[in-house]
Amino acid sequence: MNGSVAGDYEAQLSSSGGKRGGWFTFVFVSATLTGLIIAGWGWLTNLIVYLIEEFNVKSIDATQIANVINGSINIIPIIGAVLADSFLGSFHVVSISSAFSLLGMIVLTLTATFSSLRPQHCETGSSLCHGPSKLQLAVLYTGITLASVGLGVVRFTLATLGANQFDNPKDKGIFFNWFFFFFYAGCVISSLVIVYVQDSISWGLGFGICAAANFIGLAIFFVGNRFYRHDKPQGSPYTSLARVVVAAVRKRNILLSSDSKDYCHENDGTIKTAAATPKRSFRFLNRAALKTEGDIHSDGSIAEPWRICSVQQVEDLKTLIRIFPIWASTVFLAVPIAIQTNMTVLQALAMDRHLGPNFKIPAGSIVVVVLITTAVFIALLDRFLFPNWPKLTGQSLTPKQRIGIGHVFNILSMAISALVESKRLKIAHDHHLQDQHGAIVPMLSLWLTATSMISIVIGIAFYVSTALVDLIRNVTGWLPDDINDGRLDNVYWTFVVLGSLNFGYYLVCAKFYKYQNIELEVEGSSQL
Repeated sequence: MNGSVAGDYEAQLSSSGGKRGGWFTFVFVSATLTGLIIAGWGWLTNLIVYLIEEFNVKSIDATQIANVINGSINIIPIIGAVLADSFLGSFHVVSISSAFSLLGMIVLTLTATFSSLRPQHCETGSSLCHGPSKLQLAVLYTGITLASVGLGVVRFTLATLGANQFDNPKDKGIFFNWFFFFFYAGCVISSLVIVYVQDSISWGLGFGICAAANFIGLAIFFVGNRFYRHDKPQGSPYTSLARVVVAAVRKRNILLSSDSKDYCHENDGTIKTAAATPKRSFRFLNRAALKTEGDIHSDGSIAEPWRICSVQQVEDLKTLIRIFPIWASTVFLAVPIAIQTNMTVLQALAMDRHLGPNFKIPAGSIVVVVLITTAVFIALLDRFLFPNWPKLTGQSLTPKQRIGIGHVFNILSMAISALVESKRLKIAHDHHLQDQHGAIVPMLSLWLTATSMISIVIGIAFYVSTALVDLIRNVTGWLPDDINDGRLDNVYWTFVVLGSLNFGYYLVCAKFYKYQNIELEVEGSSQL
């Protein structure tokens, strides 16, 4: 956008009484997103390799560290959402988290630049390697923590800020489509360019480019501030859910009523007199909406928010409780993907990654195949399979059936991973490489692309996968430091079995799940 366009837009703001938002802001939001994602994904996607090669961390330990970090990055957005909705607003949360990310990138750049901040270099897999000191780990984890907070918070809060620039739901839908396009474009650029620079030229230069991209993205974000429509904190839906639980516990000894007028039906801070009573399911929670002395002011407003809630807020919590069993099955659905995400990097490190005589694929770049495959399959499913399914079968796929298909593909993905690893181990044993630390198996790493049938990342799944990997390490000998001596294929087969059991659990949950009338529910539940 040239200066005249920006000047014209500012003139429009002035003449229209300061109206902000609209598509002009997307220029700044998309540029900010691209810079921050290039920075964040640039360090995250190659972190395992950095820990192994530069900090002498054992391979399985490096994947466990990455699991915890990935889990935290996917859980932290909840904190960011609460801060943005209840206290600071999206603009300030994005600004602060982006600054944290920049500080983290600077610290990581320092660890890669100054040898005193890293342990002495040694050959990968050598038994003579010395691990990092406490000070070196403290500096490293400080950088990772700051960068993780920034990456975790900014991507979702920035999406909220961008969507709030539009009033038309159609425009918001188009915005999210382009938002995720730029998100994945940034991920692909990092996975190809930044990772290559880190592996082939210099880790310090690679992290330095990430820091520069972060700085540029943050600067562009501030430049666009005059055009943003700023949202005011109005309270978080998570706070509303917590209020229901607290209020119900505080009134646990009060008898329930069957009369609608005894319950709070809040609407924009006042009380509606004509409304239905709470549903009978999970009746204990109904006490949260039961009016008692001192709960309501004389003007009809709520006197104590943590003692009285509206019927709609109670029903919102009940809705989440009802879908929890199905949600729980999707958590385990993502656990194998979390394990694959990191174990695939270890497999790639132990395989031939050459394309021709002069080019070697960085192990961290294998993830780009997952990104591209995800984009292609989403397009195929959304534009071809789902629209044409009714023509082929005479009926549309229900959401439950679509989730079930995801379970099946997930099981197939783990089975393919197990077969690929079995073949890799066979080649390693045929060449007597199992006792050679850091040996490269003469098998192309492009075999790993067969495992990228699904890409689902859920924060909790990474924590669960960390615990499961620890359990497998303690009970079996399948995950030694050198995977050529282990049986990673057995780990994958274990998750094929667990995935099948989880699919059975999902089918049972789906059988008892009932669809609700969206038109009746959407108004009160939209914030969730």
